[in-house]
Amino acid sequence: MAKTKTAQSVLTEMREFAGFSPCEQRYIRRSLDVGLARHDAFRRWARGPAEAASIRTQYVMYQDLKLLRGLLKNEVDGGESAGLEDLEAVMGPLLRVTTFDLAQGRIESFSAYRFLYERLIGAEVRPWLPGAFCGAAALPHIRPDRRKELLQSISEAAATAPAWSMTAPRFFPEYVEMEEAA
Repeated sequence: MAKTKTAQSVLTEMREFAGFSPCEQRYIRRSLDVGLARHDAFRRWARGPAEAASIRTQYVMYQDLKLLRGLLKNEVDGGESAGLEDLEAVMGPLLRVTTFDLAQGRIESFSAYRFLYERLIGAEVRPWLPGAFCGAAALPHIRPDRRKELLQSISEAAATAPAWSMTAPRFFPEYVEMEEAA
């Protein structure tokens, strides 16, 4: 029974990923390589100097992920739930990294953002994602037309969820060489 539930969970996550645009899929895989130190993102993803510069900045910005993982893991491992006094410690770095990712113009929806951040940080980040997404999407770093699209992509259910699952994601998409796939 547990294997069946795990397999269904993985298939659901794979279907969700398949529903994202090719641009979102590429950015998610690249971001996971950078954020989880899976591969040399420069060699794998940089198609020119501009993208290499973006990846370099992403490596710097993603340093905050280590801090966030530690803060949120402590909360789950029996530490106290983050209160107002912890708001800046969690939301500051999360908002900074989120703003960077949304400003890249490759994340088109809250769903793709949530999918990426659940994998970059862990299931513990789920309660923080709607606030960080809406906050970052509303900042002047995001073009007004993109701001509208991003803010309209978050459903009422996601924005007002009474609780969040702490089940860890199981599917982590990887780069696939076209020759390998054939």
